[in-house]
Amino acid sequence: MVSNYNHRHGDVIRDKRDKIPKGQHHLHRLTTKEPPSLLEVYILEHLQTMYASRYSNGTIQHRRFGLLLLLDWCDERGIESPLELTRALMERFQRYVGQYRNRNTGKPVAINTLSGMLVNVRMFFLWLERREYIPKNPAIDLKIVSTGRRLPRNILKEEEAERILSEPDLETPYGIRDRVILELFYSTGIRCFELQKLKLSDIDFTNRTVFIREGKRRQDRMIPVSSRALDWMRKYAEDVRPGLVSLPDDGYIFLTNTGKPMHTSQIIAMTSKYRERSGVEKQGSTHMFRHTTATLMLDNGADIRYIQEMLGHRRLNSTQIYTHVAISKLKEVYDKTHPAEQKKGKRPKSSKPKSFQENDSNTS
Repeated sequence: MVSNYNHRHGDVIRDKRDKIPKGQHHLHRLTTKEPPSLLEVYILEHLQTMYASRYSNGTIQHRRFGLLLLLDWCDERGIESPLELTRALMERFQRYVGQYRNRNTGKPVAINTLSGMLVNVRMFFLWLERREYIPKNPAIDLKIVSTGRRLPRNILKEEEAERILSEPDLETPYGIRDRVILELFYSTGIRCFELQKLKLSDIDFTNRTVFIREGKRRQDRMIPVSSRALDWMRKYAEDVRPGLVSLPDDGYIFLTNTGKPMHTSQIIAMTSKYRERSGVEKQGSTHMFRHTTATLMLDNGADIRYIQEMLGHRRLNSTQIYTHVAISKLKEVYDKTHPAEQKKGKRPKSSKPKSFQENDSNTS
């Protein structure tokens, strides 16, 4: 029965592959096996369902990676159907994931990354169960280890941020383009993929705002931007971009030397290059500016709810992580300004107090 199901669905997958939207390579076949296993058929259907439900490409790619890991593990053991997977086998898979190493560096993968892989696998089996493709969910007991939210360690000081921003060569068109990118990261806390998708029509020079189209979870938002960033943007739009654009012009702001929109990997590499060149020793790239923007705004008295809106966080607790970082500045100010901290009066001795058997004069 499973074999016939494989042949029938192999034709369906080949038909669906021809209809995959341009650029959606993460929806293509995961293996070259013919016919595809039932497990691969279900994985592809799951990913295509996510795409139809307008999940972001990044979310689909992460889900695909975790499920490809499962598919490879099952293929090595001759497992072709999710119906063959038991709780005991899924526990073995969990141990396998726990020992997973980066294939390029050979180094252990961060615990949060491993947990993300297991979350994606568990979500897939939950989908199978809801579709009634399996009678029982074997992944229900997969333990997702969480280390909690880590405090950002790469918060830039104002002078460090300015050093990075001053690195691009402003005598060249690409240096001006890069300066605009850095200014936007610093002044708005925008995500890299959000910046990469920006179009000229998203910039409102009059009201000093940037419109973010389909940010994380495909949510739109309008955020303020500094006048300095807009001055650089205007110079780039008027003096540089016309010399880079190739027809037809899709309106994307940041272009390469071929006139095509910059890729997120190029933006990340560019930001890292300037950070290294500036001599700033803190590690990080584009997201470092996001952490910095939120923390510096809190330091300077911004209401956390406004920062939540600006960063595009759905939950306030995603933004509250920055309050733990900003508290260090509060402690510094407290130590310098509060009278009780400034007093050099009597301090407690290290010796223990007398016996509690003595009467308390305040209560006797």
